[in-house]
Amino acid sequence: MAKKVKGNRVQVILECTEHKESGMPGTSRYITTKNRKNTTQRLELKKYNAVLKRYTLHREIK
Repeated sequence: MAKKVKGNRVQVILECTEHKESGMPGTSRYITTKNRKNTTQRLELKKYNAVLKRYTLHREIK
């Protein structure tokens, strides 16, 4: 049986900021993990947006 591990790693969703402002249909989202203990602020990463066909800034939501 698998153990329940209570750790500092949590799943976060990154959403594109530029896609949201452009008004185009759909969204660009990525799911990743972060260490809550080391990174207390919201995550901001440059990721590829397939709709806009370029790298854009993605911010953590929720």
